[in-house]
Order: sequence, then structure tokens, then C-alpha cells
Amino acid sequence: MKIQNILSVLLTAIALPVLSQETTPPVLGEEAHKLLLRMYDYDPAIPLEARIVERKDNDSHVRFKIVFRGVRGAMVPGYLQLPATGTAPYPCVLLMHGWSGSAENWWEDNGYLSGGNVRKALLKAGCAVLALDAQAHGDRIAENDYHVVNLYEDPEAPPRKNYFTIREIITQTLLDYRRGLDYLDTRDDIDMDRIGIVGYSMGGFHSVALTAVESRIKASVGCVVPVTWREDPILDPANYMRSIGKRPFMMVQGKEDSLCNEAQSKKLYTYLEHEDTRLLLYGCEHRLPVDYVGVAIPWLVDHL
Repeated sequence: MKIQNILSVLLTAIALPVLSQETTPPVLGEEAHKLLLRMYDYDPAIPLEARIVERKDNDSHVRFKIVFRGVRGAMVPGYLQLPATGTAPYPCVLLMHGWSGSAENWWEDNGYLSGGNVRKALLKAGCAVLALDAQAHGDRIAENDYHVVNLYEDPEAPPRKNYFTIREIITQTLLDYRRGLDYLDTRDDIDMDRIGIVGYSMGGFHSVALTAVESRIKASVGCVVPVTWREDPILDPANYMRSIGKRPFMMVQGKEDSLCNEAQSKKLYTYLEHEDTRLLLYGCEHRLPVDYVGVAIPWLVDHL
């Protein structure tokens, strides 16, 4: 049995619900919560072997394609872009894409994530950005035998399409971003005291969980954070929120989102609410209007 499966059994066995499910989502008890966070431990002494493999001028900014070695041997690719204004060391924001997307989404203006709009707003505000491909996504599709990951059955797809479970992809990507922070820490032009996150969908879950396990994250924005994987305590964002503590966190949600509707979003927010948090609700489904960029990015920059 895989270690994650063993951990899931243990978490389920010792989980103690807090308050009733009618008023707030059930969460793990304290001991199970500590065990959950230990799942993301890794050895920082593993050689990072980071290098820049490509340099491109983009929107008057230089974009570096980087690679570094993850905790299980595979090389992790991504993009680092520095602002054209301001003085180093710069604050840096991690950009975390959704399921079946890639780091490239953050270079697409007015796309599903409004990713290019987010990135440009951050650069204009003087922030660097780091966007990685999730496991089996983007340039890492070879890990899935060049099949696009998909949650749904497709009669035209090859019979064996996913080499990894949803949980494996999501948890491995979280560890990859911890290694990405290690990479940023090797650079003199990044201010490690001003690291933030913008995550969308699967990346919204990552924004919650990475903030919980990483003290190096100072402020975060989670967009359309999903709760539909609640049957798996490892993928339930409510089980991570207590470790965010008093750090600034904004949730940006769609009222009609089937992955986390208005009622579910409000329940989830009860585990987060304090003076430096905010719940922003739009009358939409899983695709947020581009207007969210003009609210979320200034808020994040102010808190960095």
C-alpha cells in the first residue's frame, strides 16, 4: 500500500469533526492535522541542480525558463519573470494553475484564468512571478506518457490515460513548489520575506495548502478553491486552514460554481476569517470575470 493511502486511512481513523456539518465543514482533529502536514516534509539537502535553460524578452520583461530537481528525481520546469521597474531584491508571487492547465496560462491575456492580466498587474506593481507546471501538466506531460490529464471518460481517449491519481498529482505539485521556494532562496534578486501566491482552481487548493505548510509564504489569494474532493481528507482545503494562522488570505469564489458554490465558500471561509482575510464572491460559475484582477492583485501587493 502506498504511503499516501496508509496516511489517508490513519487520518480518517483519528479525525475528530469540529462543530456540526450543518454550520461549518467538518475538519480533522488536532493530531490528524499535524499528521497531514507531515506528509509534505522533504529533505532540502537533495541537490537542487537548478539552471536557466531559456531566456526570452516578453512585454519589455525578461522571462527565464528554469528547471530544478524535485524531491522524487524528476526535473521541474517553470518560468521566472522579473519586473522592469523597482529595485532588487523584488517580492515574488507564485502563480499556480488549475487542473489540465499549465504555467503558460499565466501568459494568456483574458483567458480562462485571466492569467496574463494577473501576471502583468503583478509585474507593474514591482513583483517578480514564478509559475511552475504541475506534475503531468504542461512540459511535464511526458510523465503521463504524453496523455493530457482528464477527470472524465472520453470514448476517443486511450484506455490508460492517467498514470497518477488526482491526489498524487496535487500533493506532488505542492512539494515541487516547496522546492521552487528553495530555488528562489538561491537568488539575490528575490526578497524571501515578501513571497505571495495567486492560485486558481487546483491552484486555489494549492494556495491554501502551501500557505499552511510553508512559513515562507506571507500572503495569498486562492481563486475558485474547490471543495468537491471532500471525501478525501488530504484534498479538503478546510483541513489546512488552521495552519494559515493570521497571515493575509483572500478567497475569490463564484456563487454558482459547481466545485464550490456560495454556501460552501462561506462555510469554508469560517475557518479562515480574521482581520487580514477577505471573501470575494462573484455571480459566476468556475470562470471568474477579469474584474477580479483589479481587486485581488492590489490587495495582495499591499499585504506583501
